[in-house]
Amino acid sequence: MTGRNRVVIVDDEAGVRALLSDYLSLNGFLVRAASGGPELDAYLAAGPADVIVLDLNMPGEDGFAVARRLRGAGCDLGIIMLTAADGLDSRLEGYALGIDDYLGKPFEPRELLARIRSVLRRIAVAPDSGAARCRPVGQHSLHLDAKRLADATGRPIELTAREMELLLAFVLHPRRILSRDQLSDLAHGEALDGGSRSLDLRIMRLRRKIEHDPADPQLIRTVPGEGYLFDPTPAGSTAQAETPTAKG
Repeated sequence: MTGRNRVVIVDDEAGVRALLSDYLSLNGFLVRAASGGPELDAYLAAGPADVIVLDLNMPGEDGFAVARRLRGAGCDLGIIMLTAADGLDSRLEGYALGIDDYLGKPFEPRELLARIRSVLRRIAVAPDSGAARCRPVGQHSLHLDAKRLADATGRPIELTAREMELLLAFVLHPRRILSRDQLSDLAHGEALDGGSRSLDLRIMRLRRKIEHDPADPQLIRTVPGEGYLFDPTPAGSTAQAETPTAKG
């Protein structure tokens, strides 16, 4: 498991997040804690994870919905589901979605530790190989290696080769203002025919495919006089690092 110690705890209960974060950190894991899908997406946008410990029963997007979205986008990181509903039907539904393991609540943290290590051995991906390179694009997901964009249900969103190059340039440089010249170099390696007007038209077509409201874009925003800024998780969903405290 050398170098594959990145775990994200996704649970809407702050006490559970703090307890598991403390315990796994003490056992050598790099741990981040998220209260739900939006924070998880922000973490995955910032860097990869090896295993997600995912609570089933969360308000809004539940664990099954999160897992379905990740697997539909081609993300191959390990997923361990935490659930108080440990019935056969629930487990079968989870396995059908591609969940690696189940752990019923309540549980001992040391059992979770053993399950995480087991999943890491099973997926057996070399450290820093670029596996699970999945990035959020609003409610969509982009699998970098496959160059595949999928919506929240896992259905593919068709992009032209040029649109995909442009989206990759944005996704790999999130929350940074990129000038038209920078975007041209990043997306195509050369100046665009037709100059900045050609780039603006391509961004307009890309917005039509990824924005909820292309007339009021939130993912790809124009910065007057400077260029464009891509925000993968707009509308206040950016996750912030959580500093857990031990709970009795």
